[in-house]
Amino acid sequence: MAILKIQRIDTSAPNAAKLLAALRKAPDEGADMVSPAHRKLTQAVFGEPLSPAKVVERICHDVKAKGISQVIHYTEQFDKVRLTPKSIRVTADELAAAFAAADPAFLDNIRNIRDSIMQFQSGLLAQDALLCRSGYSEVQVRYRPLRRVGVCIPGGAASYPSTLLMTVCPAQAADVKQIVVVMPPTPTGAGSPDMLAVCHLLGITEVYRIGGAQAVAAMAYGIDGLPRVDMIVGPGNIFVTLAKRFVYGQVAIDCLAGPSEIVVVGDDTSHPEYIAADMIAQAEHSPGSAILVTWSENVINEVETFIASKLETLARQEVARASLNEYGAFVLVRDIDEAVSVVNDLATEHLHIQVRDPEGFADRIDNAGAIFLGQYTPVAIGDYASGPSHVLPTGGTARFASGLNANDFRRRTSIMEYTRNGLREISERVLLLSRKEGLTGHAESVTVRVAEHGATARPPRKAKPKK
Repeated sequence: MAILKIQRIDTSAPNAAKLLAALRKAPDEGADMVSPAHRKLTQAVFGEPLSPAKVVERICHDVKAKGISQVIHYTEQFDKVRLTPKSIRVTADELAAAFAAADPAFLDNIRNIRDSIMQFQSGLLAQDALLCRSGYSEVQVRYRPLRRVGVCIPGGAASYPSTLLMTVCPAQAADVKQIVVVMPPTPTGAGSPDMLAVCHLLGITEVYRIGGAQAVAAMAYGIDGLPRVDMIVGPGNIFVTLAKRFVYGQVAIDCLAGPSEIVVVGDDTSHPEYIAADMIAQAEHSPGSAILVTWSENVINEVETFIASKLETLARQEVARASLNEYGAFVLVRDIDEAVSVVNDLATEHLHIQVRDPEGFADRIDNAGAIFLGQYTPVAIGDYASGPSHVLPTGGTARFASGLNANDFRRRTSIMEYTRNGLREISERVLLLSRKEGLTGHAESVTVRVAEHGATARPPRKAKPKK
């Protein structure tokens, strides 16, 4: 049996604060998770040992300056696939053929999950709002979908139809008309018939055989045959994450996603085998962080025993074991109050609460991407089928960020209309502040309208019903 060396942190120890801080790994700190093979490839491509951030900067600048030729160049260098301007895009016939050849049971399952996600996401949509004051003014908030959205789908270690569903469906619920999907030209990416079949089922007609930083740059800046998008969403490796950060401002992004992570909270009512399974499930992402927080040392011992035995039968046992040894932790706290404090400080992507009163514990948690309550709500439910998107903040960013949802694909615009009487009612407040700030032109734009000799104002409109 291979050795399991998950670190133990006792919060009563003098170095506990430093050890706990090290568990929070922000996305841009994930550079040390780049494999030796990828470092070697990077040096071969660029002729020098560049950091991931420098690699991304070089690729983005090249794609912006030279367009599709550089996308083709970097795809050949990193993915070992030679594309042409025509073969970058998956054709409609290829999408239809993949759909026709797919297992009907698989497609039925995708439809059922899609319907569940769409029902949930559609229910989240914020409504236009209208406020009328004194019959003399009207203030609105109006929502409109983004015009064009790009979706990054990983395709390295495995195929991820779930990520297609969790990114495309919220955008469709928001009524985005143009959705672009990019996947690397690998057997588990754009080379996967199942992935192409899911795209076809979801009604996606723009699918491109590109991945990595070059795909992010292509969508952000636009290249021949691929017009630029307004927002880029979806997970990826450190290079995709850093590329999204680099192009932010040219386009919107969802979040800077780092390695997958889970914090499980347990007590003497928890089922140690379930906790072990939850921790292994995140660790098999490789890298994946899995942390148990508890005030029971017996729970830690029992969970560790179950992890050791379960790993022996796991298909991805080597990568899961490596992740647990390097990024896993058992955190022993003094009591439930300290557990709440530690969990809020970790601000994890997934929080699974398996204690006597999970709802009560959850009420005290402010910082978590998604919360799973009780013994029978594994994170896998959220990953695949329940409705909320599994694109979630990582690396402690749940302190200020939230998971992807349909409203992220909509722009909010305020609309104001005042009659002369309405302007008169509010004018003194505006004049006082504008003069205080020395902006006399602002003041004049008000006074010229409220003067008695001003143009005749049209009567106020009746409020329009909102959909």
